[in-house]
Amino acid sequence: MGDAGSTRPNRDGGLWSRYIDFLREQGVKPGALRWYVLRMEQYLRHFRDRELTDHDPHLVEAYLLEVGRIGRLETWQFVQVVDAIQKFFSMLGVPWFEQVDWHHWKASARSLPVDHATIARDGAVETVIENEPSGVLDRVRQVHHEAFSALVAEIRRRAYSIRTEQAYVSWLARFLCFHDGSDPRSLGEEAIVAFLNHLATRRHVAASTQNQALNALVFYYQQVLGRSLQGMRDFVRAKRPRRLPVVLTRHEVATLLRSMNGVTWLMASLLYGTGMRLMECVRLRVQDVDFDYQQILVRDGKGQKDRVVPLPSSLVSPLRDHLQVRYRIHQTDLAKGFGEVYLPHALARKYPNAAREWRWQYLFCSSRLSTDPRSGVVRRHHIHENSLQKRLKAAAEMAGITKRVNCHALRHSFATHLLESGYDIRTVQELLGHADVSTTMIYTHVLNRGGKGVVSPLDGL
Repeated sequence: MGDAGSTRPNRDGGLWSRYIDFLREQGVKPGALRWYVLRMEQYLRHFRDRELTDHDPHLVEAYLLEVGRIGRLETWQFVQVVDAIQKFFSMLGVPWFEQVDWHHWKASARSLPVDHATIARDGAVETVIENEPSGVLDRVRQVHHEAFSALVAEIRRRAYSIRTEQAYVSWLARFLCFHDGSDPRSLGEEAIVAFLNHLATRRHVAASTQNQALNALVFYYQQVLGRSLQGMRDFVRAKRPRRLPVVLTRHEVATLLRSMNGVTWLMASLLYGTGMRLMECVRLRVQDVDFDYQQILVRDGKGQKDRVVPLPSSLVSPLRDHLQVRYRIHQTDLAKGFGEVYLPHALARKYPNAAREWRWQYLFCSSRLSTDPRSGVVRRHHIHENSLQKRLKAAAEMAGITKRVNCHALRHSFATHLLESGYDIRTVQELLGHADVSTTMIYTHVLNRGGKGVVSPLDGL
């Protein structure tokens, strides 16, 4: 580190010249150079009584936590702060550089948008339906506000998932747009058939997409308007391709995980080691991890079902270490007057103090606090799922894996490898949370080696 460790740099010193040159080498745009220097000046002023040799990962993370509480910083600004500090200490070559999970601090900075599945129901029905007019769909929602409000109210009365709610609202809007914004009460079976035919013949949508549109419209007309659609004639069905899931070999999984580190490595390991879905992993709470029974409780999974999955022994120690870091973050938040986490309305009403309790905190939290635009409540949400998806894709490219790797491929690999190891298909069905064993049966294709277990005649030559 040379003289950088014994002096506090000023803006005109040689250290800043080195830093600017290093930033240029790292591809930082010329217009951003002064901002990087400014971010580092702010960091060093915050620790003006410390020499550079005294800095360590805990100091850096404490500063990032403090900056993450500043509500005026946009996500890109916070990421720039992290990047400026990362590049500064990379230039200095400090021995503890790899101990900071730089990628996690950047990737987890993204706040959850108001329409995110976790928090979309935090407001009234009108909040979800009434958006600023930005297109044809939004104008249709405003014109037929009562129709959409009735649809959402019926969906929530039946306790359907927020994903279903968002999909059904979207399909009703698209249906009305297709019919030039007509009043839905004036449309009937013929209008629905025409729309479904359009999806199949003109839009060439997948069969699952057409079925979702059909379900949404049938639900609205039968359950909301109380009209029978028994006389609806048949329509052109979108073709349903028979596709096998993307499954990684054990070697490919090991190579993939070796290309990752930090929090994203831990989350990816949990996806493969437990078979959880991406959002199930992202929404884990501290109390869901049971070290004594070595299991994880997946709450409110698909179909609003809870289930238990095994906690891999190899992840016990990394999870304990992660929880220690997570606990420090929560205690610091509480000391600063924050520490609240999102809870569904029913739980929040029943347990008004639970949102600040340790056991309810998200296991994988955002690096920044977020202010709810509706209520003004400041919370620390879970990490945005896109950060893991992007990191996994980058790791697959780095590992040289040519298969289409995503988070769900790890779930497919979990099920396939269990069947290969001789586990009963019913056991695998329960671990995956499938309602029907026929869904789990798709993984049995791997039990036949190669093409149906046939030995190619080429190998006999």
